[in-house]
Amino acid sequence: MSDIVNVRGLVKRYGEKLALDHFDLRIARGEIFGLLGPNGCGKTTAINCMLQLLTYDRGDIELFGEPMTPARYDLKRRVGVVPQQVAVLDELTVRENVDAFCALYVADARKRRRLVDDALDFVGLADHARQRPRRLSGGLLRRLNIACGIAHKPELLFLDEPTVAVDPQSRNAILDGICRLRDEGATVVYTSHYMEEVEQICERVMIMDAGRSVAEGTPDELKRLIDLGERIVVELDAPGESLLARVRDLRCVTRASYADGELRVDCAPAAHALLDVLAALEEAGAEPGRVWSEPPTLNDVFLELCGRELRD
Repeated sequence: MSDIVNVRGLVKRYGEKLALDHFDLRIARGEIFGLLGPNGCGKTTAINCMLQLLTYDRGDIELFGEPMTPARYDLKRRVGVVPQQVAVLDELTVRENVDAFCALYVADARKRRRLVDDALDFVGLADHARQRPRRLSGGLLRRLNIACGIAHKPELLFLDEPTVAVDPQSRNAILDGICRLRDEGATVVYTSHYMEEVEQICERVMIMDAGRSVAEGTPDELKRLIDLGERIVVELDAPGESLLARVRDLRCVTRASYADGELRVDCAPAAHALLDVLAALEEAGAEPGRVWSEPPTLNDVFLELCGRELRD
């Protein structure tokens, strides 16, 4: 697949602060790409530079295989943006909002009418077309925000935290819609702090910190970067220090802690970690309640690479 986004050596400074430090990014056509990182890591700055909403000090940006500059309106018409903050006009109806944003890209009123209909159907807002945005629930308002960004059928779509503060039903509808956009040919750049969403829909993921990429790959490839094979959780009455010490001394254990009635044990990849932990509990005379084992998650990778202190 050809690259639809190619960023090389991007540098952006705000005074003395280096927001992007020789940042590189390649995104293949037709994939959902997750761009993750802690607040202030440079995600939004990188996106705004790609969209030519910010000037930058150094670097090259290509979209669709061509240099992206502030005057490349032909390229900009092929891009859609759904910002984290809902950006709609309360004095317009739902339909009028989508039409107004679509008009920025499509002048033909007849063609635009069809595109607006498609967008409203896509996000499930056709029955709300005559309502004002202030009458919509938070989840429906997020869907309207998305409809405004996709009505012109962009080939490249930037989605910045599209599911913030929405109900589970709307979240599932939004995620299903993003996958359908990909299936219809769009390339999606997706930012979120909900790691389970990223694992669910993204083919590849980049984790940023301090203006640079610290890791990139598929979710499974990223999970193999950290020394965590599984996390074992045991419901247990408060263990003594001797029991905790016994568990921590196991060869497979990298970390063990107790809080809120649960013993949580992080284990390096090993064949019999769960059996070893249970044997240690039995030898100590402990009487565990429920026991379960969890594989590593993308959130574990994020916290390991961007600062373990965030976990505690």
